[in-house]
Amino acid sequence: MYDLIIIGGGPAGYRAAELAAGAGLKTLLFEKRALGGVCLNEGCIPSKALLYSAKLYDYAKGGAAAYGVTCQNPILDYAAAVKRKDKVVQTLTAGIEASLKKAGVEIAREHAVVGRDAPGTPSAGIAGRDGNGAPGSSRPTGFTVNGRQARNLLLCTGSEPIIPPFCRGELRSPARVMTSRDILALTEVPETLDILGGGVIGLEMASLFNSAGSKVTVYEMTDKIAGPLDREISAMLQKVYEKKGVTFRLNTRLEAITGPTLVSAGRKPVTAGLEALGLYTENGAIVTDEQMKTNIPNVYAAGDVNGQSMLAHTAYREAEVAVNTIVHAAGANSVRPQTDRMDYSAIPSVIYTNPEAAAIGETLETAQAKGFSSARETKLPMLYSGRFLAENERGEGLCKLVWHDNRLIGAHLLGTPASEVISTLSAILYNEMDIERIQKIIFPHPTVAEIVKEAVFHA
Repeated sequence: MYDLIIIGGGPAGYRAAELAAGAGLKTLLFEKRALGGVCLNEGCIPSKALLYSAKLYDYAKGGAAAYGVTCQNPILDYAAAVKRKDKVVQTLTAGIEASLKKAGVEIAREHAVVGRDAPGTPSAGIAGRDGNGAPGSSRPTGFTVNGRQARNLLLCTGSEPIIPPFCRGELRSPARVMTSRDILALTEVPETLDILGGGVIGLEMASLFNSAGSKVTVYEMTDKIAGPLDREISAMLQKVYEKKGVTFRLNTRLEAITGPTLVSAGRKPVTAGLEALGLYTENGAIVTDEQMKTNIPNVYAAGDVNGQSMLAHTAYREAEVAVNTIVHAAGANSVRPQTDRMDYSAIPSVIYTNPEAAAIGETLETAQAKGFSSARETKLPMLYSGRFLAENERGEGLCKLVWHDNRLIGAHLLGTPASEVISTLSAILYNEMDIERIQKIIFPHPTVAEIVKEAVFHA
């Protein structure tokens, strides 16, 4: 009998497995494909490796000339860049497996099928996101996964791309319709590339293949790119890429495939094989409470499968909350907190284009829609940071902070390295710091993060 069986070896699954085993729980992790999940194998890491190659190529083509550096006849060997990307992924997946084995985690390379042991007394369901109670369920004495028994289950089955109906017939032709997995496996750059969806994946792939030489067109159903990103910063990012040659078709629904097309129209939770549990779902996602509990006792869910925030760093934290809750309930000898709860109020997001964009919390638009009548914003060009000016000749950048009662409730950035600066803003927002406290933070000089202090003093 295992203390915990985890299904899915992505960010939530492998993080949870290592923590649980380290806390003394007998832990088994099921992963039918490669450890690391979508993020490591066909998303976050491989795309960043290729985007870095593209950025270097942009500099070599002429982007570095303003800094006094010129290159003659630079060439992007895309196949070599992909080979390097594969090496990075293999190194990291091997590292994860080694860490799990060192912690004492058992790994099963199988497709997991879940069953329930004999039911006992009825139990109340948790509240759904719409405020209605979930249907009552029977309290199981344990769970069986491929013949192995467990006292607790943690579901980390992740997500998969949403494929519009008109594209499904083309999926057997990778040269025509591709998901993020397919496009990152290409070893040649297509002459043209249509991208269905102007969100994070679509924009990052538009950046990559525009730099690599494709004629890129992005089709977006809404009136702006980059989803929840601040509208002004979204427009700035669009203009940057229009200057680079990317075409944007906003308020447009692509209805036919005419050439190589990346489908990046969103993702949906994967729940196949979990039907026997009788889980309460909403819009296809497993509903969880703030301790990652489902409506079935001793069954938890973390990562994309609960639909809360489909980001790897969110999954890490959800895994921590789930394991801390399980350890506490099991009475294991551990220094883990007795109570732990998930907080979604300060989760940063990043778009790794060139320049980067990053965001956390509210925009002025969303704050006002939520009734924050005193909400206001401070915005400052990134050029107010000496380090940014020294390293960004074109000066494309903006820092925008959103306030309510002198407390930071949102931040939106355009400019490299926004991905690094947003961590500082995340800590500020999470700790509910007001303007006076933020002004007392000492930032190292010169750093791009100093833009935060400059913007606060202009608040």
